[in-house]
Amino acid sequence: MLGSKITNLQNVGKQPPLILPHQLTGAAQGTVQMRIKSSQSSGERLSQTKSMVLQDPDLPPKPISRHRRNQSQHNIGGAAESLVVLKGEYLNKAKISDGGKKLRKNWASTWVVLETDKLLFYKESKQEALTNLKPGCSPDGVDLCGVVVEWTTERSSRKNVVQITTSSGSEFLLQADNYPTICKWHDAIKSTADNLSKGAGGQASGKPGIQRANSTEYLPRHGLPSKTLSLPKLAPDSPCTKEPEHRRSLIFKSSKLTYSMSDSADKIGVKNRLKKFISRRPSMKTLQEKGIIKDRVFGCHLLALCEREGTTVPKFVRQCVEAVEKRGLEADGIYRVSGNLATIQKLRFLVDQEEEFNLDDSQWEDIHVVTGALKMFFRELPEPLFPFPLFELFVEAIKTKAGKQKVQVIKKLVLQLPKPNQDTMRVLFRHLQKILTCSRKNLMSTQGISIVFGPTLMWPELDCGNMAVNMVYQNQIVEFILIESPEIFGLEKK
Repeated sequence: MLGSKITNLQNVGKQPPLILPHQLTGAAQGTVQMRIKSSQSSGERLSQTKSMVLQDPDLPPKPISRHRRNQSQHNIGGAAESLVVLKGEYLNKAKISDGGKKLRKNWASTWVVLETDKLLFYKESKQEALTNLKPGCSPDGVDLCGVVVEWTTERSSRKNVVQITTSSGSEFLLQADNYPTICKWHDAIKSTADNLSKGAGGQASGKPGIQRANSTEYLPRHGLPSKTLSLPKLAPDSPCTKEPEHRRSLIFKSSKLTYSMSDSADKIGVKNRLKKFISRRPSMKTLQEKGIIKDRVFGCHLLALCEREGTTVPKFVRQCVEAVEKRGLEADGIYRVSGNLATIQKLRFLVDQEEEFNLDDSQWEDIHVVTGALKMFFRELPEPLFPFPLFELFVEAIKTKAGKQKVQVIKKLVLQLPKPNQDTMRVLFRHLQKILTCSRKNLMSTQGISIVFGPTLMWPELDCGNMAVNMVYQNQIVEFILIESPEIFGLEKK
């Protein structure tokens, strides 16, 4: 009796062994759970869930690991997937971005090694690199936790290219001429990155749940008491204290989102300021009165230009005509050959700015530049030399079959033109008559001149008709006036 009491007293102080889920066997008969609360002298309280399992007396008890790392590994309820490890192979590598900053793409043959959590790059094979590696140097590497692995055809013109994007914004390209080789590396790197991301996600959540002994059911974390188990502090460099990679990726994405929001806000502010500036800007008339904007010559209405200059023929037309008659009457293809457009635009700018210029200067020695500027002046008139209201009347007049009657009708229409139009037309057709006197040398005929000046001197206000038919009438009208100019304008026959 006394011996049995002593035995019972000895068993009172003993705690039943704690059975973790991976230690359960088919020999277990049943489980009973209980909570034991205890406190330490430091004020920290321990909260544990222990399982008392009826063990087989013939089996020796298994040691129990109480380390936090071991518990977290077994609380997931299954063995972790095995990570793929590739010893090494030569691949073509290029780094195109470093932390979001674009880099120049330089391909280089690199010895690539895939480890359990990193992708290492050596300039030569790993064995040679380790033997020739200088003290303090280490190979380049990429932490595969949180990376994105995908095929790409846009970043390179090469075939079989894999793009690796890290959570910090760095981007790498891997390429191999052999498709099975690069496909093997793509699958291995992607599988490793996915497994690491899953592991980091479970650790970052901090609530994996606790598995019931001899069962696949999980106990919710909030079902436990609020008092937590006190563990010893870890070193700062411990893997458990490092910030998860996926958390850094979230911070990087959120910073990009914040930047895009601020950028859009700046754009809206700029648009609002531009609207206010445009609404407050002075009118064209006010700027012209203040002399900020000068009246142009090209594109100005003929009546307004002559009124401003105090003449009936624009000064620029007279200057061009005099320059051509001085040194261009015998030029091959005069008015038909085009001049250099850049030089023509330069001359136009000087004329619009009312700056002094001399057409006899060496920079205007190409006479086709002068003729091209004269044609551009007539083409850019808001209303052509033959005004819009008289266009149809000229077309009906050219259809008249009787020659003398046609001359009289055309002459009558010319006399109806405003004074600047009449005088400018007289000066121009007198000049074209001089061009025809040298037709043997410049190879220009009445038909050739009419083809050039027909669409230049007249066009309908609305292009509602047949353009080809209108062009035929335009050429015929200019050719007829050119032939009959002595009769229509009272010019002397030469």
